[in-house]
Amino acid sequence: MAVLKVIELMSSSEKSWEDAAANAVKAAAKTVKEIRSVYIQDMSAVVNKNKITEFRVNAKITFEVIAD
Repeated sequence: MAVLKVIELMSSSEKSWEDAAANAVKAAAKTVKEIRSVYIQDMSAVVNKNKITEFRVNAKITFEVIAD
């Protein structure tokens, strides 16, 4: 039986929500190994002068702590 852990990160991007999610995984991968999945819980954006200037996500990263 594998033991999994979930951490929550907030990430942003000037390009897209997909890029913000990729940034969350990239940041987590610096200190966490065996990442299994990412779940995007919330998405939001910053609007400045009627234009989206920043995409934000609240990401839950699942990774393996103990393998079988």
